[in-house]
Amino acid sequence: QVQLVESGGGLVRPGESLRLSCVASGFVFSRYTMAWYRQAPGKDRVLVASILSTGSGTTYADSVKGRFTISRDNNKSAVYLQMNNLKAEDTAVYYCKVQIVDRNYWGQGTQVTVSS
Repeated sequence: QVQLVESGGGLVRPGESLRLSCVASGFVFSRYTMAWYRQAPGKDRVLVASILSTGSGTTYADSVKGRFTISRDNNKSAVYLQMNNLKAEDTAVYYCKVQIVDRNYWGQGTQVTVSS
């Protein structure tokens, strides 16, 4: 079965960095676009970044452009989110997602808290 396991979250101060990881299993990772979403308290889950199966194309939410970088390692079935210059408004639970046919699969999420 499809499994996505995120890690790397934590508590950091504004301006600091974190690197999130998502390790996938149960499907042919190299064939699918992967995405990171986040959900802040009381808000909807929103797309942060996505990366095509080959890694050749990426998209970002305007709010994270220039600060976050998504990447993937198809040999390790992993997708990463490097987050630099973190801000308080980046505080959220971050989720890894893959869409296979017409179904979305999500990880359990990892909490990122940015606070001074």
